[in-house]
Amino acid sequence: MIGITLKQLRYFDSLARHGHFGKAADACAISQPALSMQIKELEESLNTVLVERGPRRVRLTTVGRELSVRAREILRSVDELGELTRASHGRLTGQLRIGVIPTIAPYLLPSILGHLSRLYPDVDVHVRETMTSNLLQELADGRIDTAVVALPVSEPTLTEVALFQENFVLVRPETDRNKPIPDRDMLREMRLLLLEEGHCFRDQALSFCNFQTTLPRETLDATSLSTLVQMVGAGIGVTLIPEMAVEVETRSASVSIDHFSEPQPSRTVGMIWRKSSPLAQQYLELSEFIRETANKFRADNLN
Repeated sequence: MIGITLKQLRYFDSLARHGHFGKAADACAISQPALSMQIKELEESLNTVLVERGPRRVRLTTVGRELSVRAREILRSVDELGELTRASHGRLTGQLRIGVIPTIAPYLLPSILGHLSRLYPDVDVHVRETMTSNLLQELADGRIDTAVVALPVSEPTLTEVALFQENFVLVRPETDRNKPIPDRDMLREMRLLLLEEGHCFRDQALSFCNFQTTLPRETLDATSLSTLVQMVGAGIGVTLIPEMAVEVETRSASVSIDHFSEPQPSRTVGMIWRKSSPLAQQYLELSEFIRETANKFRADNLN
């Protein structure tokens, strides 16, 4: 029997993800020499070279790439064995790794996390904020347990549960406050500020404005809603933001907020997790808690 260990597979998986011994070691909270030694022992056990070592990055060999896929499957299965034990407790315990997209995390998380610690005192919550595409990959790899995103994600291996529907609002410079609210046709002729490529909120805004292919010359990109609002306040253009972001992002900006006429642009916020997870029932209960907390937050802040 080949003498490889789960520790070696986890270290190799980290190296495959980061492509760098130092970064992989940091992610595993060990020293670089220790990780390098474990990778070397793994290669000796398999009697093959898994990585091509370079001065700045490492590259996986053909065998290394195949092992990387198999290792992730093994590690995910091992993690689900642990979830079986946690599921037997009847309620969430231990570590909960939850992902949230950037256009939700800063606004909803403070309310959710405070209540979550009281309802689930035995849960150690770890939050991962990144774009939807990254969260989907990390869910598939077992690096996070569940995520709050905009639906649908249309991934057959995942369960999707809708939490609430949220409208988008128009942010304009304060000097435009009394001007007529533009419709989607008028927005296409304006300097529309959007999040950079990769954010699902960008795609939702473009869909509302009915941009079919390339963007107009006057469209500018930003990395956060905060930057967008500040740019609007400086008179550079207009933008759309979700209702939950209004209070936080507009408090220090000279902007006006307007609601579109029906049908208003909106998104469905939901929670997703792997269908294969033994903790599916616990995640469903968690989604009910998040729905109730989010609706209370929205009622307190949007009325």
